[in-house]
Amino acid sequence: MDTLKVFVLALSMTERQAFAERCGTTYAFLRNVMYGQRKPGEKLCVAIERLSSGIVTRKHLRPMDWQDIWPELGG
Repeated sequence: MDTLKVFVLALSMTERQAFAERCGTTYAFLRNVMYGQRKPGEKLCVAIERLSSGIVTRKHLRPMDWQDIWPELGG
């Protein structure tokens, strides 16, 4: 989750909260994902990838099982 952490912590607190809201979650939940306390669901992963302009990818967010969920992403 280091990529997500670096991306999010570079934002101001207001931007963090707005980013989380645009992703369909709360900043509290996003913070839990950043620190490995929660696993992001598939929809959240896609939203984060899209709204971060590809800086944080689904592969970053689900390194152990992304290929099972999104096989079309390839290797």
